[in-house]
Amino acid sequence: METEILYGKKGLTVDLPEDSFIIEPKNLPEIEDENEAVLKALRNPIGTGPLKESVSSTDTVSIVISDITRPTPNHILVPLIIKELDHVPLENIVIINGTGTHRDQTREEFIQMLGEWVVNNIRIVNNHCHEKDEHVNLGKSKFGCDIYLNKEYVESDFRIVTGFIEPHFFAGFSGGPKGIMPGIAGIETIMTFHNARMIGDPLSTWGNMVNNPVQDMTREINSYCKPDFMLNVTLNREKDITEVFAGELYEAHDVGCAFAKEHTMYKCKERFDVVIVSNSGYPLDQNLYQAVKGMSAAHKIVKEGGAVIVASECSDGLPDHGNYSKIFDMAETPQQLLDMINNPDFKMFDQWQVQKQAVVQVWADVHIYSTLTDEQVRGTMLHPVNSIEQTVQDLKGKYGEDMSIAVLPLGPLTIPYVEE
Repeated sequence: METEILYGKKGLTVDLPEDSFIIEPKNLPEIEDENEAVLKALRNPIGTGPLKESVSSTDTVSIVISDITRPTPNHILVPLIIKELDHVPLENIVIINGTGTHRDQTREEFIQMLGEWVVNNIRIVNNHCHEKDEHVNLGKSKFGCDIYLNKEYVESDFRIVTGFIEPHFFAGFSGGPKGIMPGIAGIETIMTFHNARMIGDPLSTWGNMVNNPVQDMTREINSYCKPDFMLNVTLNREKDITEVFAGELYEAHDVGCAFAKEHTMYKCKERFDVVIVSNSGYPLDQNLYQAVKGMSAAHKIVKEGGAVIVASECSDGLPDHGNYSKIFDMAETPQQLLDMINNPDFKMFDQWQVQKQAVVQVWADVHIYSTLTDEQVRGTMLHPVNSIEQTVQDLKGKYGEDMSIAVLPLGPLTIPYVEE
């Protein structure tokens, strides 16, 4: 049977055995009028007053957005926020790109993300996590680090955070407070947020918000300089808006997470020999670093000793920034990587993503179909794939003709699980 999976900007059709089990979330329709829905949410928010009435004409306003690796429709959200704040001079507004530890965006990318009018009329800055003078120390976190947040954000009179909500592989759900922490945090704070103990905690996982130390820390950091207003959305397969959540940070985010959980979590009766997973297509599948999310979603339902096949275009490479690829050179096996990272004396930028990947690789073989070279793929202890169909056929030699196959066409936009 032919199955369309999200891959890059155009998608990918794969021909799979008829008994393959397709796992998708409920594909909710696009909201009938996206602009009207967003404006309605801004004017009737959860747990706080309407946005327009909350901001004075003399206020300086910061709008924090997610970076280009996230499909947040900020080309819709940000212009509508600015429209609602038409009493505020444009020079009083700054957009802060929540890069976390990622690279800066170019002018062309900002136009893609926000629209040309916004780029031409509103000041935009990238968060630089390594630049200490661009951050403010707000105190000490109970998780053991100093709290550094973007200086322009902290010094704004009114703070807004945008984002989109989906299950997240260690924070439970994305969106909400994650826009601030790690989006506009300093590297010291991010390194604690992503340390081996936090990432390795069994409660730091997809869809869990109860006693999840990663989610607890992001909420604690936000409490030191909380956004005055949150605007988040949920999206469907086509990246269209399915619902809007606006208002007080924690209340509105909780409502959004409950909505997302209802429509994206998928209970399976048992695990599978082979799981084929996308990385949700562009923009999430721009690099191998982000593809760890697809691997982690597949890990939830693949048998121990099974195989995961990831389809992730990786148009932006490994990526080239950070230490992601370098860490793989420091060990010979995934288990050695985990042992090294779990050593309290080890601390290295990007270790968290390697840790999550190695956990999957210790459990199952991971193959990847991408635009990367075979050398790049093998350098990260993965198996390169030239044809998904041929790889499936080859795996029958290991698991038998009756091997079970699951497919996650939307990647980590769907989170399957097995109750064990």
